[in-house]
Amino acid sequence: MKKLLLLLLPFTIGSLHAQENDTVQKKDYGKIFGGFESNAQWYLNDKGRGIKHPEDPIRSNNYLLVNYQIDGFSAGIQVESYEPNALLNYNPGFKGTDIGTYYASYKTSKFEFTAGYFYEQFGSGMLLRAWEDRALGINTALRGGRIIYRPSDNVKLTALYGRQRSGFEVTSGDIFGFDSDFNVSSLLKFQESDLSLGVSYVGRYEKIDLPDPTFNALTNMTAVRFNFIHDAFYVSGEYNYKEKDGVLGTQNTLSNNFVKPGNAVILNFGYSKSGLGIDATLRRMENMKILSERTPTSTGDGITTSLNFNDKVLNFTPALTKQHHSNLANIYVFQAQSKVDFIDPTIMKAGETGGQIDVFYDFEKGSAIGGKYGTKISANLSSWYNLPGAYRLTPSDYSTDFFGLGNKYFSDYNVEIKKRFSENWITGIEYINQYYNKAWLEGGEVVKTNIVCAEATYNFTPSKSIRLEGEHMWADADKKNWVGGTLELNLNDKYSLYVWDIYNYGNDDSSKRTHYYNMGGAYRIGATRIAANYGRQRGGLVCVGGVCRFVPESTGFTLSISTAF
Repeated sequence: MKKLLLLLLPFTIGSLHAQENDTVQKKDYGKIFGGFESNAQWYLNDKGRGIKHPEDPIRSNNYLLVNYQIDGFSAGIQVESYEPNALLNYNPGFKGTDIGTYYASYKTSKFEFTAGYFYEQFGSGMLLRAWEDRALGINTALRGGRIIYRPSDNVKLTALYGRQRSGFEVTSGDIFGFDSDFNVSSLLKFQESDLSLGVSYVGRYEKIDLPDPTFNALTNMTAVRFNFIHDAFYVSGEYNYKEKDGVLGTQNTLSNNFVKPGNAVILNFGYSKSGLGIDATLRRMENMKILSERTPTSTGDGITTSLNFNDKVLNFTPALTKQHHSNLANIYVFQAQSKVDFIDPTIMKAGETGGQIDVFYDFEKGSAIGGKYGTKISANLSSWYNLPGAYRLTPSDYSTDFFGLGNKYFSDYNVEIKKRFSENWITGIEYINQYYNKAWLEGGEVVKTNIVCAEATYNFTPSKSIRLEGEHMWADADKKNWVGGTLELNLNDKYSLYVWDIYNYGNDDSSKRTHYYNMGGAYRIGATRIAANYGRQRGGLVCVGGVCRFVPESTGFTLSISTAF
């Protein structure tokens, strides 16, 4: 029945939409809008890598979102289908066909009321972010109710209650939240500056299954923040605090003997004017992995839990590093270290401290370096470390220092130059130096890399172009050296084709020197895009916006379809 509903909904939408168009001149029946997305893969055997396809070799993730709106009222429903199973290494809770989310909302000039599932973020998201990212298999919407009140243009107040989505169910933890935003520029009579302040509260209530617990069932969390802009300068900051709560120990268990508070400090500042941009972010966080249920759920394989799929995570802690477009620069990617993790007597983590800085400069056209068409240069530097302090494995305990640096996790120093030589030719070159402490981040050895990427794009017409990229990585450990190349062809505004390959030619084990080739293309018409691909997936982390999920090695065909209506 659920599969039948999924099949019939697109036709129902089309009928309703047509009816709406036929009668819109007579009476306003509102509007229907939404979208459909399907991502399917056919996994194949790969004798060269010793890979056998899964029991269900053809799998698909499908999403149909339908919204209806009339005046201040809106409602929507998202039907999801993972048939016969979800793509490899997605949350096991995504299985079968069912209603994923639904909502109803009413909005006036000052109030907004929402019931059902909703997405929300307080401040930077360090206490609360309910969001969806289909590429990562994340949907942490809250099911409950939310009220937003805007008494003036300078004040926004939000109150909510809900339970977090997990697969097609919700978690057992009750989430309470209040957020406030105040723009005080007019109150302080600022003419050339802007100042806003914010205060947030998040509470998670979950019964504790321990005798005589030493921490409360209700965990209170608060945050304060500010954002100031003056001319070309800006600065913002946020402090988050989580009261003491049970810390997950070995085998993801809780006890009355390992109870700690958590906190996070974020500072961002920069300058942007006349071709120069500088942006810096510093962050220190300790014990700030916030779960809607304290104990992760086992997935049944004896190895993974809900944490492996970013499931039941209430807050948002992206890695503050550059998001590279280079294939080789994304082999060793950093994930934010927000939780306490005691692996063995030599590796004990309580969080992270570090930051990144971006510098952009545009050399003017006609200058010695800018040339006829100008030159752009950018640099990014990021470094991340464990919190310094004293750590003890048994019984588990730690005491951190606020300032200073512990063991180094990761660094990425890079510089990129982009140069246009004519109306048709655009080139770019990038150098990247990375340090990846695999022993502390996932198990292994420290890897140091140097990567060089060069690319050139030729535009035949505004909609027809060809792009060629070559890259090389020198690595001193793990799988050693790599080389790669990409060729992209945009035939017009509808058709595009590509082929790329990365080759692990430096692997000390010659039998594991592998080509990871991919080829495919896309067709676009209006709001519809169809893309197909064949190739090999390198096992490792796939990241979007600094948040990652692990994918296994695989080979096969991929078909993606998306449209909006």
